[in-house]
Amino acid sequence: MAGAGARVERMTRTSTEQTEQTEQAASPGGTTTDVLVIGGGTGGYSTALRAAALGLRVVLAERDAVGGTCLHRGCIPSKAMLHAAELVDGIAEARERWGVKATFDAVDWSSLVATRDDIVARNHRGVEGQLARAGVTVVRGSAELTGPRSARIGGYGEVAARRGVVLATGSRPRMLPGGAADGRRVVTSDDALYAPGLPGSVLVVGGGAIGVEYASFHRSMGADVTLVEAADRLVPLEDAEVSRHLARGLRRRGIRVEAGARLLEWEVVGEGVRAVVRTARGESVAVAAERLLVAVGREPVTDGLGLAAAGLVTDGRGHVVPADWSRLETAVPGIHVVGDLLPPPSLGLAHASFAEGLLVAETLAGLRTSPVDYATVPRVTYSSPQTAAVGLTEAQARDAGHDVVVNSLPLTAVAKGMVHGRGGLVKVVAERAGRVLGVHLVGPHVSEMIAESQLVVGWDAEPSDVAHHIHPHPTLVEAVGEAFLTLAGRGLHQQH
Repeated sequence: MAGAGARVERMTRTSTEQTEQTEQAASPGGTTTDVLVIGGGTGGYSTALRAAALGLRVVLAERDAVGGTCLHRGCIPSKAMLHAAELVDGIAEARERWGVKATFDAVDWSSLVATRDDIVARNHRGVEGQLARAGVTVVRGSAELTGPRSARIGGYGEVAARRGVVLATGSRPRMLPGGAADGRRVVTSDDALYAPGLPGSVLVVGGGAIGVEYASFHRSMGADVTLVEAADRLVPLEDAEVSRHLARGLRRRGIRVEAGARLLEWEVVGEGVRAVVRTARGESVAVAAERLLVAVGREPVTDGLGLAAAGLVTDGRGHVVPADWSRLETAVPGIHVVGDLLPPPSLGLAHASFAEGLLVAETLAGLRTSPVDYATVPRVTYSSPQTAAVGLTEAQARDAGHDVVVNSLPLTAVAKGMVHGRGGLVKVVAERAGRVLGVHLVGPHVSEMIAESQLVVGWDAEPSDVAHHIHPHPTLVEAVGEAFLTLAGRGLHQQH
């Protein structure tokens, strides 16, 4: 294997040298590199690291801090806070269910924030160190395209890229029309974690993964929470049965869930907000809260990027659409796109952008690549209860014309599910006498249970293939194994 890797590296270097001899720099007198990456989030820095590992010279332009939204305002800090929320919930469970005489006084907000920020800072230093060791030139500044393979970086100058330019400028939260976030009483998902203190009440607008996670966190911290979603159910991209179980779990925790509802009006009043919500029942309900948290989606960031100078246009929602999805290359040869700039079927998920970055880097290095299989990218909501899924929902499978067989199994069908005592569900969608099309989970810790199902769906396995593999007992993931056993006609704890 080491020999094969060396051969790939030698081939890449030879190819790079040939390119340098045959292509002219787009900006004589400026900096010339093989690859220019604009944006240092997960998609951008993964592209840079992989390209550098393949022997390409890389310049990475980032106007803020490498790591992007995921590391500094999203995935990492929010999951740190949700872990703290889980600890708080565990104290109540210990006392009320298990007879452990635990007490809970209060959350030391400054200590919690310090721990969160330390985790973010250590990850940030780690990414910066990886880039430095890989030999990536990181430039602090905003980049503006000046041509199909060149850009001007503020404070640095012109950079020409022989192999190509990778756009990875990410996204920002969408805001409700007619108002602005102030970071205290009205916050977006980007600044919700950094708003001062813990509010006593929160109105969350948006019931996708981000809104559900923030609703869950604030409820764990003792806030009165109202969660409003315009679609007819929470996490509307997920399976309808999972959505129902999720909503039931949140309501059981005391969260007021209003799906199929609209925010008619809102205003900042004193130290809080007042709003009117039209419910699915047609009622207009007044809601007062200390904080309005807006989680109605994200929009691509392209302002100042100079797309027109490179011959690029965006779609109606601001995305840069690839002409070739197998290479994530735009209609302008040599310009590739990764991360949140991509439209569907890209999922706007950090782990998908890692895969996109690897694909683009290997494409630019001249390697044979395979396109990202978005159907097998796991989707997770880190609330309490959690959801996790991969593949098609039942409705999607039927709409695609599959002859579908479905098996739903409660987590409490296995002993470890009873131990946790928080309900939950495993749902498998498969072709009749055929392959598994989708796996959908809701319940405690299901984010840690979805990986094997990604392999099952991605490798077109059938339930009988999975049924031959033994799951450890007692575990929660045993319920996943039982669901496959049942579909294969070998179930022990459930008749199908």
